[in-house]
Amino acid sequence: MSPMYFSLNSAFILGLTGLALNRYHLLSALLCLEGMLLTLFITISIWALTLNSTSCSIIPMILLTFSACEASTGLAILVATSRSHGSDNLQNLNLLQC
Repeated sequence: MSPMYFSLNSAFILGLTGLALNRYHLLSALLCLEGMLLTLFITISIWALTLNSTSCSIIPMILLTFSACEASTGLAILVATSRSHGSDNLQNLNLLQC
């Protein structure tokens, strides 16, 4: 395994473990999710460059678009949560109460 692939796999696994283990603040969960999506973007971009096909070159841009939509939705949820509950602690949220 080349050092580039090892570092990309390590970054993705680090974001995944951060998302799985750090469940205290919503902002830290969103940052871990964004790191995972950026790692996927870089990996798919490198994969599309190594294939040298024009049909796969649009896939990283679609993933980047979905990543931007996910980030804006996450920030909107973060603002709504902090306004309604006063903080972004995930332990204070009860999804059964609307």
